[in-house]
Amino acid sequence: MFPNFSDIQKRAIYFALATAIAVGAIFFSLSQGNAAPTPKPSVVIPFTPPPTIAATIVVDVAGKVAHPGVYTLPQGSRAADAIKAAGNQLKGVALTDINLAEVLTDGQQIIVGAPVMSSTSSSKSKKSGGSKGKITSGTININTATVAQYEELPGVGAVMAGRIFAYRKAHGAFTTIQDLSKVSGMGKSKFANLKSFIRV
Repeated sequence: MFPNFSDIQKRAIYFALATAIAVGAIFFSLSQGNAAPTPKPSVVIPFTPPPTIAATIVVDVAGKVAHPGVYTLPQGSRAADAIKAAGNQLKGVALTDINLAEVLTDGQQIIVGAPVMSSTSSSKSKKSGGSKGKITSGTININTATVAQYEELPGVGAVMAGRIFAYRKAHGAFTTIQDLSKVSGMGKSKFANLKSFIRV
């Protein structure tokens, strides 16, 4: 390959070539290391809203139902839903004294099959000399009662019955029986006399 060079010259040439190749390799390596890295594509994580918790109410279903007790129901439930949750009324029990379409409120109590003053018993009371037209046992639902039924309560006359009915119509259903004391003219003594005969 190098006929005119001595062995020492040939070795020098080989060494120079090797050195040049090594230096070239180092520069190439450094140039590759300084190159800007290829950016990775960004990952977009979709936003998942937290699950909404449905509002609930707690009601007490008492009286003549299969399973009396306290039940948690969705907000907006009606009296019929509460009675169904309690296993429905017992056989032969009428629900005519309960407004099944009434929207329930938290803490409300529903009494199924509570005795009420009937027109027949009222007539018997008049004939026997008892309180004229006044309830003597059972309870009246003040959220569903008529003006005539309000008059059956002790100490409640036609004027007070009309006030109670007008208050309920203006302010909506009574939440507790104590709300009845907010009616104009309903004194503490009058409320104390009739509170054992009313329910919501």
